[in-house]
Amino acid sequence: MQSELQSPTTEPSMIQLTDTARKKVQKLLAQRGGAGIRLGVKTTGCSGLAYVLEYVDRYEYDESTINYAQPGDHNTPGFCVLVDKRNEPLLANMTVDYVRQGLNEGFEFSNPNERDRCGCGESFRV
Repeated sequence: MQSELQSPTTEPSMIQLTDTARKKVQKLLAQRGGAGIRLGVKTTGCSGLAYVLEYVDRYEYDESTINYAQPGDHNTPGFCVLVDKRNEPLLANMTVDYVRQGLNEGFEFSNPNERDRCGCGESFRV
């Protein structure tokens, strides 16, 4: 078993987290424990695909997974951002942000691979 931050990717197409998203993930992981998050897609909705963000309690190296490790600093630990290799082409170069609009708040995905998004914003097509 390897630690949660070993084996980060050296591949060029990365998943980016804004500072706001990174701080929110670190805060949530501090509250619940865990090694990081897993980003992916599932088939659903009007346009066909929807983003999935799940917590990872413990990271163990798996060659079918890419680890976009997020380094920590002197105040907060780093964490892993895992993407299954089969989802990587759909999520390549995506930016994850955490936004607050009025009473609503949540993670927002900006994906240059999206060709279309349904009217409700819940699903997308590549």
